[in-house]
Amino acid sequence: MGLIDTHCHLYLEDFDPEQDELVRIAQETGIESLLLPNIDTTTIDRMLALCDRYPRFAYPMMGLHPTSVVDKNYVNVLRQIESRLSQRPYCGIGEIGVDLYWDKSFREEQQIAFEEQLRWSIDMDLPVAIHTRNAYPEVLEGIYKVGADKLKGVFHCFAGTREDLEEVLNLPNFKIGINGVITFKNSNLPELLRSVPINKIVLETDAPYLAPVPYRGKRNLPHYIWKTAEKVAQALNLTLEDTVKLTRKNALELFKTPNKTV
Repeated sequence: MGLIDTHCHLYLEDFDPEQDELVRIAQETGIESLLLPNIDTTTIDRMLALCDRYPRFAYPMMGLHPTSVVDKNYVNVLRQIESRLSQRPYCGIGEIGVDLYWDKSFREEQQIAFEEQLRWSIDMDLPVAIHTRNAYPEVLEGIYKVGADKLKGVFHCFAGTREDLEEVLNLPNFKIGINGVITFKNSNLPELLRSVPINKIVLETDAPYLAPVPYRGKRNLPHYIWKTAEKVAQALNLTLEDTVKLTRKNALELFKTPNKTV
């Protein structure tokens, strides 16, 4: 049915040596494409190698993950990552953001790196894939500071409160990424989604993380996204076919994926 996974890390070592087999399974189960956000300088070559093997299936993003901002050298790392943007097409800037869950030591540096990458996205007319954990106020502050009217993107793995959701929905060009968390027993996402317009939703896995029920606790695989799609369809009182069709349209309107049509 042409489902698009808008956030997947299939290039990581977690999937060696099964990458090609998992691509085959994903395609056979109806997944049309994977969008691959980068993490840091150590993951770029692996990500691009996978995209080069499957140029009409896997599409790269470029960015520095907030949890990789771990010392004062982040400025040099940003320069290295920025230099890659002119070397080939990318479908977005990501994965970027602010994460204050594990460590707040480099809070200021994370914010600076996030806002600089937001400016890249404006300069290149690319959407952003935003990672935010315990940091919705900081991320929203950065978006408004850089230019909410000029930015577009997705709040990957949305897991905020109703108030956070309302703030995101007030942004004119942003969507929320829904993954396996919606299938978790205590998740409030099914209830929250009932107040979200369908054109604001895209689907994702975040593989190898956050596998949906009944695979929770195991390594997440691309084709497990169908469990997420089923739960989203149920929450929105839509058919699975309509859910896939509409979220695919949202993904293609947001991300620059050559050779794809809405």
